[in-house]
Amino acid sequence: MPELPEVEVVRRGLAEHAVGRVIDSVAVTHPRAVRRHIAGGVDLAGRLTGLKIEDAQRRGKYLWLTFDEPDTALVVHLGMSGQMLVQPAGAPVEKHAHIRAALGDGSELRFVDQRTFGGWALADLVEVDGTVVPDSVAHIARDPLDPRFDREAVVAKIRAKNTEIKRVLLDQTVVSGIGNIYADEALWRAGLHGTRVAADLTRPVVRTLLDSVTAVMNEALAVGGTSFDALYVNVNGESGYFSRSLAAYGRVDEPCDRCGTLLIREQFMNRSSFSCPKCQRKPRRR
Repeated sequence: MPELPEVEVVRRGLAEHAVGRVIDSVAVTHPRAVRRHIAGGVDLAGRLTGLKIEDAQRRGKYLWLTFDEPDTALVVHLGMSGQMLVQPAGAPVEKHAHIRAALGDGSELRFVDQRTFGGWALADLVEVDGTVVPDSVAHIARDPLDPRFDREAVVAKIRAKNTEIKRVLLDQTVVSGIGNIYADEALWRAGLHGTRVAADLTRPVVRTLLDSVTAVMNEALAVGGTSFDALYVNVNGESGYFSRSLAAYGRVDEPCDRCGTLLIREQFMNRSSFSCPKCQRKPRRR
């Protein structure tokens, strides 16, 4: 699933190519694409028509558009394969384009989703900790790229968890935006095994880990995110290239860039975790 860098790439594309446009009409062609909007596709289309897109915003892996109508947001769930494409007038329609919004400049904003796990839903905006977010995102913590991210508060929150550090990194209520790929990459950089208990880590170690998260995400952003196939693309349909720079994730039986030991794959929370058995030693059992 897309993580913070991939969602931020999409957000930036929407900010450049969709913000400022008026939605002339909306066509929903697959009910699953609006299943999170309880009132249904007709209601969503009717409420969006005529609105001007004011901004594209994000927290962690959550993306939304705001409009000239106060207190209303369109939350976009990308799921495993969702794409937000801005296409010129007359461009061929993608096979899995389940929502199409005609914009006032003649282009179309399309939600394309091969696996149909994603979708659109309207939500009310609420203020949480001094920031306005959709009510469905109110429980999500700030991410490391948020200007108001409080590293020391997050360090304390992490150290209060008596569970595996990778599980804590994936908990979007502690720190958002981190998924399986960037958790493995940050843990490798910090020299930590994902099963280390968070409460056992010192403050300097947790700070180093959070700095590693921030660094790897910024590096991924610089090259458009991580793409392993044609499913993740930006609004212009272009893939990211950070997969070429991964140090741990997906590199089973390849040499560690730091020590040369062959990387391994282990199961964790029904996911695959990749690590170096020498640089990231497993903790001793208590």
